[in-house]
Amino acid sequence: MTLSAIEVNNLKQAPAVQGVLPVVHQRWSARSFSARDVSQADLARVFEAARWAASSSNEQPWRFIVGVRNSLTHNKIFSTLVGFNKAWAGSAPVLILGVANTVFTHNGTPNTYAMYDLGAASSYLTLEAAALGLTTHQMAGYDHDAARQVLDIPESYALGSVIALGYQGEPADLANEQLIAREIAPRERKPLKELVFTAWGEPANLA
Repeated sequence: MTLSAIEVNNLKQAPAVQGVLPVVHQRWSARSFSARDVSQADLARVFEAARWAASSSNEQPWRFIVGVRNSLTHNKIFSTLVGFNKAWAGSAPVLILGVANTVFTHNGTPNTYAMYDLGAASSYLTLEAAALGLTTHQMAGYDHDAARQVLDIPESYALGSVIALGYQGEPADLANEQLIAREIAPRERKPLKELVFTAWGEPANLA
């Protein structure tokens, strides 16, 4: 018998670290979504959080294409998904595609940090969602060419991830045992000594 949604949510909580915002440890990437819709007010809140992310020259190069359940945009984004994502992401009440303008609007030169800035805005979005009791799952597994075509995205915009957003559902509602196993697996992260250096390969002393 698999775990319940509540049990999985408890399992996925990262260990609390004093001084770190709790929402950072609460955010995780569910694949099972409930049938509950996301309110327009909460959608506005997650995009408002994304709006205030930092960006190079304050360009704010990100754009988010949002599709709510049963809308044409939701159907279009879902149609571009590939692999396992097809098996679960359609149940998410909101599908979002993030894109970034790779050209600075003030002088027409290349913005080589556009994708970095889109990532920052997307991170703000996912943290605000977690604070509102929502869950998000970011996906690279979609057909970029198909997405650009069906959503009429200009060539100057680079494509980021598709984000599924909604309320966590029951793991047992997933399509197969492999997806259920991923849903109920504990979260893992590399230790700081593998991520933070004072010189290349030399861990920083953060104790």
